[in-house]
Amino acid sequence: MADRQLDDLFLDTLKDIYYAERQILKALPKMAKAAQSAELKAGFEQHRNETEVHVERLEQVFEMLGKAPRGKTCDAILGIIEEGKEIMDEFKGTSALDAGLVSSAQAVEHYEMARYGTLATWAKQLGHKDAMNLFLQTLKEEEATDAKLSSLAKSSVNLKAA
Repeated sequence: MADRQLDDLFLDTLKDIYYAERQILKALPKMAKAAQSAELKAGFEQHRNETEVHVERLEQVFEMLGKAPRGKTCDAILGIIEEGKEIMDEFKGTSALDAGLVSSAQAVEHYEMARYGTLATWAKQLGHKDAMNLFLQTLKEEEATDAKLSSLAKSSVNLKAA
């Protein structure tokens, strides 16, 4: 095997998050439909729109690198999404459903924040300043979504679930 460098790891991780974001796009409408809280439902719908922009940004990065946008199966996001499906099935119609949905959504957000933070750092190291800025912009949005989810959990959904 040829000596693999940071730029190889960078591209692999870019493919990973591209795949993940596309899976998230498929999961968010299901989560919105399952949500009982109007505010949580609206939050999932809004985040789906943001996620479409995140996919577009990733496609811009692929273009900057002269690569076709291609995903690489991300077992981590598949597992996180599967856990969310289990919560939707097991807690359907209960007062704990929305708390479970928030928990699942935050697991997704934390995965994304880890990936975008890493990609921004590597992009800087590799001299891809424009890509770094796109990753940082998305990271900021993912952090804002996570904060909104925490606020919603503390102010209402966890209280209703207790």
